Amino acid sequence: MTTPNVALVGFGYAGQTFHAPLIAACPDLRLHTVVTGKPNLVRAAWPGARAVADLEAVLADPEIDLVVLATPNALHAPQARAALEAGKAVVIDKPFALSLEEARGVTDLARDKGLFLSVFHNRRWDADFLGLRAQIASGALGDIRTLESHFDRFRPEVRDRWRERDGPGGGIWNDLGPHLIDQALVLFGMPLGITCELAVLRDGGRATDWSHAVLRYADRRVILHADMTTPAPDIRFAVHGTKASWLKGGLDVQEDQLKAGQGVGADGWGVDPRPAIVVDGATGDRSEVACPSGDYAAYYAGVAAALTGRGGNPVPPEQALAVMAVLEAGIESNRRRAEVAF
Repeated sequence: MTTPNVALVGFGYAGQTFHAPLIAACPDLRLHTVVTGKPNLVRAAWPGARAVADLEAVLADPEIDLVVLATPNALHAPQARAALEAGKAVVIDKPFALSLEEARGVTDLARDKGLFLSVFHNRRWDADFLGLRAQIASGALGDIRTLESHFDRFRPEVRDRWRERDGPGGGIWNDLGPHLIDQALVLFGMPLGITCELAVLRDGGRATDWSHAVLRYADRRVILHADMTTPAPDIRFAVHGTKASWLKGGLDVQEDQLKAGQGVGADGWGVDPRPAIVVDGATGDRSEVACPSGDYAAYYAGVAAALTGRGGNPVPPEQALAVMAVLEAGIESNRRRAEVAF
């Protein structure tokens, strides 16, 4: 296959900030088309790409090999199905779909047609998460007993955007929950059960802006927390093992670098200035450990390799289905005020 041509559907925050720069930075992909109602933005940012007004133009174009969906969550499944029916490979921004049933239907369709399907779980390539995986693999922490993972933000004012409306796919559990869940499953696999509480705490809030989940494993507990009400978002990870603890604050820098227009892969790309702290369980001694550089570009490099037969899918749909199962079970746990077992 020659260099695959990519159509990016949606040019809002996710499309502009994440997908377009990362696709354009991949030497083995070509940003060919962007579906948007704001063509001038595309021409200004990516003059080599054409702008079209609707998905149908992309589906009818034989030059398009891959369709990337960076649209509101409620559109993910129907647009993915349409793209697959048109014979296109598909990448979907998280969450995969509105429900596990929808996601399974898309997965089955891709399998039946023999087409590539992947979900953009980019936080696997955060600097802190790469550092944590390395620490766990080294055995320096021992057997992990508790992992606490936070995405805490301070956004006290409710904004009028689909993510913060009480509609399908809105709310922080649908927005940040997939990141937290995916990282936990990469580390430990499926839990035995989930207990989850979801709340709206901000004045005038319409969608969930506070979420707290506990994943139960046979020999450990994993706490996943996200909110928009924390003025001091100091905790990113607090991981406690039988030998040592691993503590990390701050968020990965790649999103801010992308928002600032920094070139993907430029000097300083993905470099986290805040080291992790390792606390020795026997002595209490503390030491700083630097994390490797974050690498969101690895996702689309993996996509390109998979499309051209040089590698595997970086996030296979089966892994994204597991995230959806936990995400949906969390909503059910909150509804029932009880643990949901798997």
